[in-house]
Amino acid sequence: MESLLGALMGDFLGTPVYFWVAFITIVIALLVFDLGVLHKDEHEIGAKESLLLYGFYVCIALAFGGWVWWQRGAEAGLEFYTGYLLEQSLAMDNMFVIATIFGFLAIPRIYQHRVLFWGILGVILFRAVLIGLGAAMVNQYSWILFGFGAFLVFTGIRMFSHKDEERNLDENKVYQFITKRFRVTKELHGRNFTVKQPDPKTGKIVTWLTPLAVALIMVEVVDLVFAVDSVPAVFAVTQDTFIVYTSNIFAILGLRSLYFALAAAMNRFRYLQVSLAIILVLVGIKIFLVPLHIHIDTLLSLVVTLSILAGGIIFSLWKTRNEPDISALDDPKTGQLEP
Repeated sequence: MESLLGALMGDFLGTPVYFWVAFITIVIALLVFDLGVLHKDEHEIGAKESLLLYGFYVCIALAFGGWVWWQRGAEAGLEFYTGYLLEQSLAMDNMFVIATIFGFLAIPRIYQHRVLFWGILGVILFRAVLIGLGAAMVNQYSWILFGFGAFLVFTGIRMFSHKDEERNLDENKVYQFITKRFRVTKELHGRNFTVKQPDPKTGKIVTWLTPLAVALIMVEVVDLVFAVDSVPAVFAVTQDTFIVYTSNIFAILGLRSLYFALAAAMNRFRYLQVSLAIILVLVGIKIFLVPLHIHIDTLLSLVVTLSILAGGIIFSLWKTRNEPDISALDDPKTGQLEP
C-alpha cells in the first residue's frame, strides 16, 4: 500500500502521477458512459441532444479545471481554462470540415456518432504523441517557440486570405490515396467499417473498406492537420505538458458532442473563420514573446480569446439571420478541406 501511494505521489512530466491517473479515469468513464449508456442503441442525434451533451462535457471540464485550480493554484487553473477555450476555438473549423466529409461520403446521421466516437481514440493517442514531442522540443530548444509563433501567424494570415475558397473533396490527396491503394465499396454496409466481398478480378473473398472506414481515416487525418495549429497555440499559454494535454482532450470531447448542432446549420457560421484567423495571429505573437520573457497575463488572454470567438459567432448569426439552415448532408460544399 505504501509503495502504491509512493508511486501515485511520484512525478511524471512535471506533474504528480495521481493527476494523470485522475484524468485518465475521468476520460475512460466518459467514453464508457457515452457509448455504453447514452448511445447504446444507435440513433440520429438532434440539435437539442447535441447541445445537452455538450453542456455536460463543458461542466465536466470546468469542474476539472476547478480541481486543478484548487490543487495547483490560480495560475494553473487559468492556464487550463485558457488552453481549453483556445483549443475549442481553433477546433471549431475542424468540426465543419468533418461535416463536409460526412456530406461528401453521404454518411447518414445515424452512423456519424460511431465515426466520431472511434475517432476520439485516435485523437487521444495522436495528441499525446504530438504534445509530447512539442514539450520535448520546447524543453530542449527554447528557440523553437519562435518557429511556433511564426508558423501560427503565417497560418492565421493564410486562413484569413483563403476564407472564401471552396475545395473539391474528389481532389483531396488523402481521399485519392485511400481509393487508389485500398478496396473501397461504393455503398455502406450498415455500421461496419469493413466487409468481406469477392474480388472482381480473382473472385477470392477479400476485405473491403466501407465509406464509413474512409470517413474515419479522413477524420483522423484532418485532426492531425488541425493539431499542427492548435497544439503549438496552447504552448503560448503554458509549457506544462499536463495542462496542454488535458485541456486539448477535454476540448475535443466537448466539441465532438457539439458537432451535430453545428453541422445542422453550417452556413450560419460563415464568418467564424475570420475570428479563428485573428486568434491564431494573436496567439502566434504571444508565443513569439515567450522566449523574450515578455509575459501577457493569462486572464487577459482568456478574456480576449473568448471575446473574439463570441464576436465571430454573434456576427455570423446576425449576418445570416434571414438564411435557412443548411447542413453538410444537404450541401457538401458548405465546408472546406485543404487538399
